[in-house]
Amino acid sequence: MPLALLALAIGAFGIGTTEFVIMGLLPQVADDFGVSIPTAGLLVTGYALGVVIGAPLMTVLGTKIPRKRMLMLLMGLFIVGNLLSAVAPSFSVMLIGRVVASLAHGAFFGIGSVVAAELVAPDKKAGAIAMMFTGLTVANVVGVPLGTLVGQSVGWRVTFAIVAGLGVIGLVGIAKLVPDLPKQEGVQLRHELAAFKNTQVLLAMAMTVLGFGGVFAAITYIAPMMTHVAGFADGSVTWLLVLFGLGMVGGNLIGGRFADRALMPMLYVSLGALAVVLALFTVTAHNKIAAAVTIALIGALGFATVPPLQKRVLDQAHGAPTLASAVNIGAFNLGNALSAWLGGLVIAAGFGYTAPNWVGAVLAAAALVLAILSAALERRTNAHGAVVAGGVPSGQRTAVHH
Repeated sequence: MPLALLALAIGAFGIGTTEFVIMGLLPQVADDFGVSIPTAGLLVTGYALGVVIGAPLMTVLGTKIPRKRMLMLLMGLFIVGNLLSAVAPSFSVMLIGRVVASLAHGAFFGIGSVVAAELVAPDKKAGAIAMMFTGLTVANVVGVPLGTLVGQSVGWRVTFAIVAGLGVIGLVGIAKLVPDLPKQEGVQLRHELAAFKNTQVLLAMAMTVLGFGGVFAAITYIAPMMTHVAGFADGSVTWLLVLFGLGMVGGNLIGGRFADRALMPMLYVSLGALAVVLALFTVTAHNKIAAAVTIALIGALGFATVPPLQKRVLDQAHGAPTLASAVNIGAFNLGNALSAWLGGLVIAAGFGYTAPNWVGAVLAAAALVLAILSAALERRTNAHGAVVAGGVPSGQRTAVHH
């Protein structure tokens, strides 16, 4: 794997830390600004919606700029947003800071996915994408727990200042390690937009929204769920997030490995198992050991879907993958926004802190249905292609021959 992938992983580490660290700090931020937990959850929703908007917007702007320079500009935007969050005098200003930081997220992973895939041989593409996303998953083992610990010990503002520092390290890493890739010639916006006429691209993005949304429904409210339901102390949230992060690292690497071999079967297994585990979390959340195991499994199964879904979009949008790749990162975050909002709704409606787990299970099951539908449509299209090419489908030609 090229050294440039390490630079992309460093940037991903900073972005992953700021995206997920808010989960462990939600009660502290809510207390400081005098807002409810569901209202504080808007910091998750706002960030996620910023990614959804920023992904296509920044990617379109990036078509005019060499990819390395665009990645550096995106890290600069990320640094500014996190500094704004660190010094925010009010909840609304912090929300603005979160949105500013989020604008870099989708385009960074979208452009980064394309760059990563271009740096390796065709049969290593999903593995290269997974390598970049390893920065995001390792952030959940190291960055998020440490950020949570710092936030609970000396204040959440310090956490966001440190995250801004991580952005600076990411910026320097990209400047030093990513090669000067030439600006793509002949890439036109209408070619990039044409990918969205492909039903398979849209289905893959819908799977992304629902599948990863299932993960976020549960994890957004992990701090209040674990302290109020499972009976953990506030300080335990840190190591619970480490377990979630370890699960993510393992799931991401397994997903990347098997996506290059059997992409759709990998999706069936991971999405089906994720739906079951999220449903079980409503029960296991009441037992400390069972809850800890379940959190690790949610991380593993959730992130096992990331490389195959990202590769699915790149495969289906071949010829103009950059915008589709970035929009799919936006789709992950649209799922995050949707599920964080739905999770807040069921808590606010009085169903308790475990209710978001049911929301997650339903979303993951819906993603599995779409995966099965996508594969069925693909088989039908291939069969139709065989008819057009040879007069009768290949299976029928074999029967006739015999």
